[in-house]
Amino acid sequence: MAEEEILYKQMPHSIEAEQSVLGSMLIEARCIPEVIEALTPDDFYFKQNRDIYETIYRMFTLSQTIDLITVLEQMRINGTFDENTTRNYVLQIADITPTAANVMEYVAIVKDKALLRRIAETASDITGMVQRNDGTGQDILDAAEQRIYDIRQGRAARGLTHISMVMQDVYARLEELASSEQAVPGLSTGLSDVDRAIAGLNKSDLILLAARPGMGKTSMALNILLHAGKKSGKNVVFFSLEMGREQLAMRLLSNESMIDNKKLVTGNLEPEDWGNIALASSSLNRSNILIDDNPSLSVADMMAKCRRVENLGLVCIDYLQLMTSAGTGRAYAGENRQQVVSDISRSLKIMAKELNVPVLCLSQLSRASEGRNDKRPLLSDLRESGAIEQDADIVLFIYRDDYYNPDSESRNQAELIIAKNRHGETGKVLLQWLPEFTTFSNLERNREEPPF
Repeated sequence: MAEEEILYKQMPHSIEAEQSVLGSMLIEARCIPEVIEALTPDDFYFKQNRDIYETIYRMFTLSQTIDLITVLEQMRINGTFDENTTRNYVLQIADITPTAANVMEYVAIVKDKALLRRIAETASDITGMVQRNDGTGQDILDAAEQRIYDIRQGRAARGLTHISMVMQDVYARLEELASSEQAVPGLSTGLSDVDRAIAGLNKSDLILLAARPGMGKTSMALNILLHAGKKSGKNVVFFSLEMGREQLAMRLLSNESMIDNKKLVTGNLEPEDWGNIALASSSLNRSNILIDDNPSLSVADMMAKCRRVENLGLVCIDYLQLMTSAGTGRAYAGENRQQVVSDISRSLKIMAKELNVPVLCLSQLSRASEGRNDKRPLLSDLRESGAIEQDADIVLFIYRDDYYNPDSESRNQAELIIAKNRHGETGKVLLQWLPEFTTFSNLERNREEPPF
């Protein structure tokens, strides 16, 4: 009975599968790349097996020859070799593995047992948080969702990682970029000049798009959303804390059909407009755009919703100052508001990293620019928090001179000012502003070009 209780309390594992995986790698080096791609050292339950696998992992990263002798020698160098047991254990593993032909079946067993252990550990940790009363129910729910999401994404709790393991991911990313036919490494904005300037919208980046009211920041975000939703093959999410979903859909329809937005708002349509509307509606229906117009969402709410979206490619938020602090469900005023906005901006950067997608967040600018002769925005104009500037990987400002100067020579032109860019230089990109369609295009675009 006591023996049964001990076995019951042990975490799920299969020593036979772990030994068979290691034995296959030692007797047949050609299977090593497949195994390395599928397993991490933490997937092994027994420390001795984990030490052997970690040694092989590092040797593979350094392109070293891997066999019984070299692995044992490397373990001596690493300090994981025990004179009394290690040599005999490694020889035994190689001896009891008859063939490497079934190695991926052994790998599947090891992965499944590791997954069960992580689920059990997470359940235990969550139970402990409840029993210790570590925060509110919402706090614990957010933590639980994060842990389950990490497991689903194949990520264990993060600790110290040797650089050799990180280099595997770097090489994989370089190979992906080298073989890609895309002009930029990140998600395209649909505006080629902007793509070249910021290298597209890259995974885990927080991109801040800021402007004074009426400059077209929502229009720019919808431009990017529409292009990504149609061309990227990924799902894109738009959180609108200001406009309703019908209003957003109307803006997207005007953009896609190239029909004056006023016509759509008033319903004053010509007979020929209906054909374009039908084509545009069909195109939008085939796109991968998801809209949420709940006006009181926190970052935690958004992250929880996004975790459930398969094949997520982009998150857009309109806009930062309307968001509520995580878990509180209420807005703050006065001096406290600055701290709340700082917390929100930091949470948005964490969300971009956790979801591993670009997060495009819109922001209002203060009135400081209105009092200057040159009304082009500056980083100091970001409202309520310098932390926004610090957390963002890219900061973009929209400026239209004809907004302030009706007689401007740059009529219906916009400057997209790149005020901060962790991937390259700052500067500005000139764009065409099409007010009747509430959209932006490349400056050289032909206005008569058909939209389909």
